[in-house]
Amino acid sequence: MSPQLFGIEHILYIIISTALCGGALILAKRYAKTEKMQNVFLKSLAALLLIAILTNRLSQVFRYDTVRWYCIIPDSFCGMTSLVLSLGVLLGKKNNAVLHFTWLLGLFGGISTVIYATFIGQSTSIFYLPTISGLLHHSFSASLVIEILMFKWINITYKRWYCTVFGFTAYLTVGAFLMHTFNLSDAFHIAEPLLSGTKLTAWVMAPMYLSAYAIILLLIEIARKKNLIK
Repeated sequence: MSPQLFGIEHILYIIISTALCGGALILAKRYAKTEKMQNVFLKSLAALLLIAILTNRLSQVFRYDTVRWYCIIPDSFCGMTSLVLSLGVLLGKKNNAVLHFTWLLGLFGGISTVIYATFIGQSTSIFYLPTISGLLHHSFSASLVIEILMFKWINITYKRWYCTVFGFTAYLTVGAFLMHTFNLSDAFHIAEPLLSGTKLTAWVMAPMYLSAYAIILLLIEIARKKNLIK
């Protein structure tokens, strides 16, 4: 029998992964007192995220009867965010443009997908490589964003709003390429909804995300003016 959404295997994964990620973040907060050590923790977690997303994509390449090399390219917002976020931390500097686009996607997408993992029943075991690597890269993505915020590796401000617009444009461009070149009809949910039976295509989710992001930026600026945050 395949693992079920909110079944025993799924719930155990949520509990164990949350405990491990929480423990790792507590250790990072306790022992990473210098900027050098903070960078070590951040880049180590980013490396784990990169390994998880590449493993997930390679598992998709060899998942079918024929080898599909084009599946190495992430075809979802969460998958591409995991790849871009990990590289942004590993190769980029503090407060780089990639972080301003990916932090909210990585945090919300990571947490919500682990909780509502619609792909959990891909095989008879949660340890089926596409399944477990998918869960792991979402967990690592959310954890990395929390660590980025914890170590103040990003200065969230409305002045970098354009990063989000450019980021979404790039994602949808990749999605359009995958759709028209490899006939991936659900790429980045441009033509097909995120959840079957809903209208949550990219054209609906993008304005919803941008509106939520604008509200978050406004609240951060208000809190900053009231000296509630630095």
